[in-house]
Amino acid sequence: LLGIIVIVIAAVMIATLITVEDLRSLSALFDVLILGVALAVAAVPEGLPAVVTAVLALGVQRMAKRRAIVRHLAAVETLGSADVIASDKTGTLTKNEMTVRALVTASGRVNFTGTGYTPEGAVQRADGGAIEGALRAELLRALAAADRANNAVLQQRDGRWTIQGDPTEGALIVAARKAGFDDDELDARFERIGEVPFSSERKLMSTVHSDARRERALLVFTKGAPDVLLTRCSHEQVGESRQPLTERRRAEILEANEALAGEALRTLGVALRWLPEDAFSREEYDEQVERELVFLGLIGMLDPPRDEAAGAVARARQAGIRPLMITGDHPVTASVIARELGVSADDRVVTGMEIESMSDEALAAMVRETSVYARVNPSHKLRIVKALQAQGAIVAMTGDGVNDAPALKLADIGVAMGIAGTDVSKQAADVVLADDNFATIVAAVEEGRAIFANIRKFLRYLLATNVGEVLTMFFGVLLADLIGLTDGGAGSGLVLPLLATQILWINLVTDGAPALALGIDPPDPGLMTRAPRSRDEGVITPAMWRGIGLVGAIMATGTLLQIDASLPGGLIEGEGDLRYAQTMAFMTLVFFSLFAVFTTRSDLESAFVGLFSNVWLWGAVLLSLALQAAVVYVPLLQQAFSTTPLSATDWLQCAAVGSSVLWVREGTKLWARARRRARVVGARA
Repeated sequence: LLGIIVIVIAAVMIATLITVEDLRSLSALFDVLILGVALAVAAVPEGLPAVVTAVLALGVQRMAKRRAIVRHLAAVETLGSADVIASDKTGTLTKNEMTVRALVTASGRVNFTGTGYTPEGAVQRADGGAIEGALRAELLRALAAADRANNAVLQQRDGRWTIQGDPTEGALIVAARKAGFDDDELDARFERIGEVPFSSERKLMSTVHSDARRERALLVFTKGAPDVLLTRCSHEQVGESRQPLTERRRAEILEANEALAGEALRTLGVALRWLPEDAFSREEYDEQVERELVFLGLIGMLDPPRDEAAGAVARARQAGIRPLMITGDHPVTASVIARELGVSADDRVVTGMEIESMSDEALAAMVRETSVYARVNPSHKLRIVKALQAQGAIVAMTGDGVNDAPALKLADIGVAMGIAGTDVSKQAADVVLADDNFATIVAAVEEGRAIFANIRKFLRYLLATNVGEVLTMFFGVLLADLIGLTDGGAGSGLVLPLLATQILWINLVTDGAPALALGIDPPDPGLMTRAPRSRDEGVITPAMWRGIGLVGAIMATGTLLQIDASLPGGLIEGEGDLRYAQTMAFMTLVFFSLFAVFTTRSDLESAFVGLFSNVWLWGAVLLSLALQAAVVYVPLLQQAFSTTPLSATDWLQCAAVGSSVLWVREGTKLWARARRRARVVGARA
């Protein structure tokens, strides 16, 4: 688009001059072509590609320092306009530091004390009695099953207990150690001979073992979502015996599960099954072994919310971003955590089974009102993303599993977990969180907004100054006789207000450093109190174009009047020659640019708000002035750019004219703020 605009500007100017002027010689036509080139140079912000690249690179570096690794540069812009963050619960909103707090079996409830992965803590009966008889037998079987259906490793390093593997499985091992189980003894008795890995669709994981105390017998240990596991069970362990699971007893187990979930505990069920040794060949260990199981008990684990999660959710809401929680946990657990963190103000939770039964139209209507989703799998995530996007939302979606990749790809911003995430999910994502933290997503959104705002700042600056240059060249030629811009009768053809080399110097050198400094401007204080940018809103808004046009008009008017005042004749009588007038115009345009860099930081706020917040900007302005002084006073550069030395009075005059852009814009911004306040007062009334 910019290239087309440049060609049009040059073509219109050349056509106008050929039509208006009496061009009879080849040299005159050549001068017109030179003017066309000069206009093209004036119209193109030559430093723009370098500035954009540098600003994006610096922004990505700042994001990395805040533990958000950007894989695709385009995501930086999209992050700033995200209006929905669909986040996993475990490890993102919570610490993913599981601790078993309760175990409920047929004969009662047992509570566990202690925190973290240190295998120290009491195992106490909930009613205060002794753990003996049937309850003890049930407790040991349930914990043995939880310990064996497990791939985590509990280890001590430098005096600190840590888990290698999944934190949920690690918490189960710690609970078994608190109850007195020894890993070596369990390994010696129960040799693993097969495994049915966990899948988000089944929500179960099973291991197959031989039993050193029973010949020609195999044991299946299974753990998983209690409501799913219960459907695979036909019996329940009661003391040393197995009792058929009645409908009444199933309802009681589900009620106990709801009670644990109501305590914000993540729940798991554990079960076992005895198999004849020849029941399956080793190649046939699949979900078929997860049938006719004996239910052993419910385990409730505490996964506390991250300390910073509630604050991050509040910041997201303040920024006009809607947070969603999507989890595979029990709906009641999800609801309790969501209310605690401020994700949801009510108890409404939609489950994966409900999503499966909904049409696309019903789902699209539902996602407008619902913020918490439980018992979901990756296919449900995919449908949620599609439904949100159908409503026009710009969605940031988190994921860590292989099967999350399609949803991460489809989301406007796919966010993978750096710690818990698989390589497949990281490859599919636009952003990777180094700390798996929801607060980091909000920080990344803030950085995305700041980067986009800074891109707008330097675009506003570069385009405004380029418009000023184009208007100066265009009207300088058209109004040459009026402002006394002539060749003094030398007959050398067209006289330009500025030379092409001078314009190129302004665009590349004088404007380049301030534009780059604008790209690292500190975020505006109110950045995270504004609504997200609309998907349809362009980089340059109509209001920005009005500001760009106004600044360009002021720059052109002031520069042309400076030329007039520097030459004999015209509207303002002067005494200088053409080279002096062009140098004065050159210097005035530079001062316009340097004052404009402050006023173009915002279309509404005063330039004096946060005037000294960006030390790099002041350094860039001083550097530009120093380079400009070199062009005016160094003989070699004088010759290259056709300049002449200026006096201190000339400098003051150029600075005074150049500052006019600041004062005029301050007046228009003051008027715009007054109108906005009046609209707000009117709306409240």
